Amino acid sequence: MMRNILRKRKKPSVVSELERELCYQFRNKDLLLQALTHSSFAYENAEKFRDNELMEFLGDSVVGLIAAAFFYGSYPEVTEGDLSKLKSSATSTIALAEYARQIRLDHFMRVGRGEEKSGGRKKESILAGTFEAVVGAIFIDGGYKAAQDVYLKLLRGSFKKIKDEEQLDINNYKSALQEFLQKEDLPAPHYKLLKSTGPDHKKEFVVEVFVNKTPLAKASGLSRKAAELKAAEKALKSFFGQKIKALTQETFIFKK
Repeated sequence: MMRNILRKRKKPSVVSELERELCYQFRNKDLLLQALTHSSFAYENAEKFRDNELMEFLGDSVVGLIAAAFFYGSYPEVTEGDLSKLKSSATSTIALAEYARQIRLDHFMRVGRGEEKSGGRKKESILAGTFEAVVGAIFIDGGYKAAQDVYLKLLRGSFKKIKDEEQLDINNYKSALQEFLQKEDLPAPHYKLLKSTGPDHKKEFVVEVFVNKTPLAKASGLSRKAAELKAAEKALKSFFGQKIKALTQETFIFKK
């Protein structure tokens, strides 16, 4: 019996396992636990736990800054538009979900029973949001340099360096719409959240994209980012119809 107790004590915790994946040790372990807590888990546990939505908000900005600095240093000669494409792709839901899987966040994050049954651990929006929350937690715990070290290790490991003779053809619907409008000497599009419905753990967002005060398209999605991408896609198709390429919503060049 004593051996069994000792074995249980020696079993690594979720926090220590994830710290090994991150190559970062938290001073405040509660920050990491909060970063792993999806709103569905907090909701089903009578809000005994704080969810990770505020950390996700912070992490989104931290990830964006780190990616922008990385591409600015890697491609000092390219245009602002091309840098925006690179940053947009590297911080997309698809890219961040891939990073989340690389550090096994799908095993560590805490989701509610409903999300568990509906395959929440595999949903790219939840994986990407949790990754942003973890980066946000590292930023709070250890500062910008600590967050940069963790994120850049993943970014450098997955990014395929584009050779000078290769065309920089990295895009998503939002950046494609912005580029098209710039070529037409029109202002950049802006996206307005019209409404969000449903419980906190399963919200649907409705977004409309405008140029100046002119509405172009409206769309809904399970995250604000997803709704914005769909609205941009609709706007592009309204301009080009069937001529527009069938793009994935977000693309990023990963090493094979």
